[in-house]
Amino acid sequence: MEPVKIGVIGCGVIGRRNMADAIASDLTEVVAVADLRPESREYAREQGVPRIYEGGRELLDEDPDVEAVVLAFPAAGRAEMALHAFSRGKHVLIEKPVAMNAAEVETMIAAQGGLIGACFSSRNRHRPSAEAATELIASGALGELRLLHVRAIAAAGPPTGKAPPPWRQSFSMNAGGILTNWSCYDMDYILGIAGWSFRPRTVLARTWPCVPQFRHHVAPESDADSYFAAFVVGEDGCVLSIERGEFMPTHSEEAWQIIGTKGSLTLSMTAREDNNIVHDDTSAEEGVVSRTIWQGDDRSGNSKRGVIADFARAVREGCPPATSLVNSLVIAKITDGIYASAAAGWAVEIE
Repeated sequence: MEPVKIGVIGCGVIGRRNMADAIASDLTEVVAVADLRPESREYAREQGVPRIYEGGRELLDEDPDVEAVVLAFPAAGRAEMALHAFSRGKHVLIEKPVAMNAAEVETMIAAQGGLIGACFSSRNRHRPSAEAATELIASGALGELRLLHVRAIAAAGPPTGKAPPPWRQSFSMNAGGILTNWSCYDMDYILGIAGWSFRPRTVLARTWPCVPQFRHHVAPESDADSYFAAFVVGEDGCVLSIERGEFMPTHSEEAWQIIGTKGSLTLSMTAREDNNIVHDDTSAEEGVVSRTIWQGDDRSGNSKRGVIADFARAVREGCPPATSLVNSLVIAKITDGIYASAAAGWAVEIE
């Protein structure tokens, strides 16, 4: 397969990681980079990128060799840049959260035409453990799905001595707090493994800011959530129960589980040295019987897997990426619903 010629717009911490992944993959070739900061442009030169631009629009307008772009800057402005990329005939791979709200995702879907639009929120579904879980559910082994459960709580640590990033819990820069910064991963993981069959209908949720004793972990101007809990009912009666918090006044805890009428699956989104996926099967004679369907170390990277490789194959083969803009719209609608319910103080409906 001929490598896809990639342009990276935004070379901060995550942008550099994306650029490194694209350089390492034999499915992509990084031919251009754009960043407003001189130090980031210099970093790209050191990595051997042949063409360096200051602005993303400049890259899109002036570099005909670029077939696809990676957008890796704060969420505010991503939709506008994606629309410009589509208008220039470029495929687009967008960092998470994919946009500021569901309405922006809808504008991107309307504009992409036959081009590929994908999101980095699928990062955790390209490991062997997640692939094994996806195959089991697709086989029908769990029966009718009833509950998709996520609980991921991170205890606060001591002060780091570093200035917190201003975008981390900011509605204006990143569309929200821990919900947009991390739970797009949670939802992508659990909904993707379940085959994207979940269609949200009603949301009841609550959000909370960082507790006073740990405010040093977030920027002074932070106005978004550090902790949220939500109960989302789907059109077919399946429920998504999701809770995530950072800088929490409690011990750390993680749990991902999918429960159906025939059994359940206990998962781990976090890459671990000794990760395992447990299937609880059932029968009238034996009750619940547990077996491990996958076990191993899924921390190491693989240039044949991952978001960049998946995106490149989608571009070359014309197949859907792991997380398309249509999939991202489901996540965005749930996110919007959670914030709307938290603000209203009662349940809200999702169109």
